[in-house]
Amino acid sequence: MKQQLRPIMFVGTCSDAGKSVINAAFCRIFKQDGYHPAPFKAQNMSLNSYSTLEGGEMGRAQVVQAEACGIAPHTDMNPVLLKPTNDKSSQVVLNGRPVGNMSARDYFGIHNLKEKLFKEVIQSFTRLEKQYSPVVMEGAGSISELNLKDRDITNMRMAIQADAATYLIADIDRGGVFGSVYGTIALLSPEEKAQMKGIIINKFRGDASLFEEGRKILHDLTGIPVVGIVPYFRDIRIEEEDSVALEMKQNSWQDGKINVAIILLRRMSNFTDFDVLEMDPRFNPYYTNNVEEIEKADIILLPGSKNTIADLQSLRANGIAEAIVRASKAGKKVIGICGGYQMMGIRLEDPDGIEGNIPAIPGLGLLPLCTVIEQEKVTRQNEFYFLPDETGAVCKGYEIHMGHSVRMNKAQEAPVVRLTDGQEEGYYLNDHCWGTYMHGILDNPVVLDHLAEGFETSPDQAGFNYEEFKEMQYNKLADWVRAHMDMDYIYSTLKKDSLSKKDL
Repeated sequence: MKQQLRPIMFVGTCSDAGKSVINAAFCRIFKQDGYHPAPFKAQNMSLNSYSTLEGGEMGRAQVVQAEACGIAPHTDMNPVLLKPTNDKSSQVVLNGRPVGNMSARDYFGIHNLKEKLFKEVIQSFTRLEKQYSPVVMEGAGSISELNLKDRDITNMRMAIQADAATYLIADIDRGGVFGSVYGTIALLSPEEKAQMKGIIINKFRGDASLFEEGRKILHDLTGIPVVGIVPYFRDIRIEEEDSVALEMKQNSWQDGKINVAIILLRRMSNFTDFDVLEMDPRFNPYYTNNVEEIEKADIILLPGSKNTIADLQSLRANGIAEAIVRASKAGKKVIGICGGYQMMGIRLEDPDGIEGNIPAIPGLGLLPLCTVIEQEKVTRQNEFYFLPDETGAVCKGYEIHMGHSVRMNKAQEAPVVRLTDGQEEGYYLNDHCWGTYMHGILDNPVVLDHLAEGFETSPDQAGFNYEEFKEMQYNKLADWVRAHMDMDYIYSTLKKDSLSKKDL
């Protein structure tokens, strides 16, 4: 039996330094080395979420990390999730369940609330630590935000509470790595600095041997060793949670591919629904809010939204709604998922003002549906048959929505999926126009093949298996990071010995 290891934590000098990806790499490394790891992030802010087997909601970054560990995601891995509803407030999800909407001022300003949340976070962590070794923890943003430190439940306060061997990740591709690393370490308290075991330089371009002097300088400045220099990579595909990643995905039309325009919504949620299209060689997906690029596409996808009515208003204001309707009438494939599915109906209603002060708004009119936004949030995993073919493969997906859609104008039943328990969901107008609440539906090979029907593709490209592809990517990532890391040193800091505060 493997020795129990102390928790390890990856924190950053800034947002998007690569904490989530490095964390996923170590989750797979520990699994490869015979340990039983689990990920943990006390508080996450994201519109990309996931429904667990128990029906709880959590951030997708920890879902990816759980996959890298080879275990089922659980809300203990992300006990607090903030889902922005507009520029000033977020829905607070605690232990997988929404507990209300709060402004940033209230959330960060109410001391009793933060202490209550921290107690919940500690309980989640404790449950994980009893089952897994090591717990692979992730911080949020920068650990040097002095104005937020007294309300911290995610970064160094959590590292101290867990007695985690903590590693600082710096993104050298941004520039200013010496200032960001030195400044970050200098602003730590002595107790916080005592948790720091190493520095990881991420996204290095060029010959890493040229940074040997830089490695020594950082060690001399901070007293903390540089334990890894991870080169920038482009050929390893790991799902990214941060919306910053979308800036890299706004490509354009490409000859010889099935071009898929994903409508770029202001409050888009779960854009990870479309990651599979980037991996399947048949498709060229790109995110856009440009009318011309939308009209050139072969397929138009409407994604989910945390504020469906406000995003639909924006689509009308900038001419995109009209472009989508024109494309549908011209025979282009138009498909909506979750909020996008709601938009495709005849009308959306919000009688309780959940999304704002607009009680009702016309939809795009592509599907004979009316959607009512409701207080209760549906979060569940599903197994289902697509279209619905009960002789075919059983597919998987999940729902996260606050609305109920019903047929109008005496429309006939036309489900997109039939769940294995017999329930039906979604509306299938025809091969070119349908919608569903089912997140992750495109991850299923049978659905991808259906999406590609009618376009000229190579026969050997059909049946792309996203699950197998992801497994290959996790292994490639682990091998890449391991090769550029001082693993012996890292393992030495994870031994539960007499120096561990928990054992004193």
